Amino acid sequence: MEHNNHHETPTRVVITGLGLISPLGHDVQSTWGALIHGVPACRRITLYDANITDVKIACEVKDFNPGLHFGARDARRLDRCAQFALVAAKQAIDDAKLVINDENTYDTAIILGSGIGGVGTLTGEHAVMLQKGPNRVSPFAVPMMLPDTATGQVAMHFKIKGPNYCVVSACASGTNALGEAFELIRAGRAHVALSGGTEAPINPFSVAAFHNMGALSTYNDDPEHACRPFDATRNGFVTGEGAGVLILESLEHAKARGAHIYAELIGYGVTADAYHITAPDAVGPAMAMRKALKQANGRGIRIDYLNAHGTSTTLNDSNETKAIKSVFGEAAYDLNISSTKSMSGHLLGAAGAFEAITCIKAINEGIIPPTINYEHPDPECDLNYTPNVAVHKPVHVTMSNSFGFGGHNACIVISEYIE
Repeated sequence: MEHNNHHETPTRVVITGLGLISPLGHDVQSTWGALIHGVPACRRITLYDANITDVKIACEVKDFNPGLHFGARDARRLDRCAQFALVAAKQAIDDAKLVINDENTYDTAIILGSGIGGVGTLTGEHAVMLQKGPNRVSPFAVPMMLPDTATGQVAMHFKIKGPNYCVVSACASGTNALGEAFELIRAGRAHVALSGGTEAPINPFSVAAFHNMGALSTYNDDPEHACRPFDATRNGFVTGEGAGVLILESLEHAKARGAHIYAELIGYGVTADAYHITAPDAVGPAMAMRKALKQANGRGIRIDYLNAHGTSTTLNDSNETKAIKSVFGEAAYDLNISSTKSMSGHLLGAAGAFEAITCIKAINEGIIPPTINYEHPDPECDLNYTPNVAVHKPVHVTMSNSFGFGGHNACIVISEYIE
């Protein structure tokens, strides 16, 4: 079937399935419940001996038992990063009532983001090599540690043979993956895509590395308040983990199979700062937002809720505030903005997927989740960050921002679905 010739309107892309495993819950509903009630996930690290790193806090996925989802052999051969992706993918496929068969398998894509992939396997096997010698390194180390291991594993488990790749753009990976899946469907190269992100970065190496570059919160003694986006006393992000997978479909395909439609993806903007690993100004992020709005038909829509990148680092939050003002002008002060990272922590490559699902739930439920731990106003961050308590109001159109180390900026616009 030909798509998108000059006489057709562009293919509309809708969202029909959601899957999520996060520090706030093992599915969408439990995570959403925690978000709207302002529950923080940050605690002392238990995945390794927290005494060995200076930063001792993170947002872990609690009580995750791979044995409930995989056989013992599979669990051993899957990095935690891929385990999360498989759990979220199964939830999303089940939620969308999507059946993969010989007829549609080549028209179904998998595009997931991951910033650092199987870093736990990489560091673990490197330690084995140093302690026991090169011959003891696992033959499964390479397939377990590559960032694309999650997309490959999802394809194998669900027999999906269409376009399949991993987007790696640091903290923007999940949003970039969704944007690329959106464009793939619009171009007619797939009818359906599993898209989102996955990350499992809570290990001594990653925590030490992020801390040594000055990125992490050091509020070890007060974990529940450690992540405080836009607050004047913020001093870094809190590492999180998990996976979010969304089912994207062409509207035509979704209607033909009678799928339930949660929302519609209508705009995607992506830019690079090309300046420094973290840019000192807001030009790149603002341009990504403008591009997303332009594709979403800029003047005809009004953003009701903006899920900010809002990492709780000093530079990010003030730059993002500048970018929002640059794009929306005086209307920026009327926007409901929040950083759900204040509760979930920063899921790195999975953050964009987690936050896209948050936007969809905000549209469906008419609730804007808060930015918790907002107590000390910062003159440079003077917008409405929905402080501390969720707000009930109609939400028709949302925007989600993700800005990654290396100068990667990605933004998507998700709206309610209207026939």
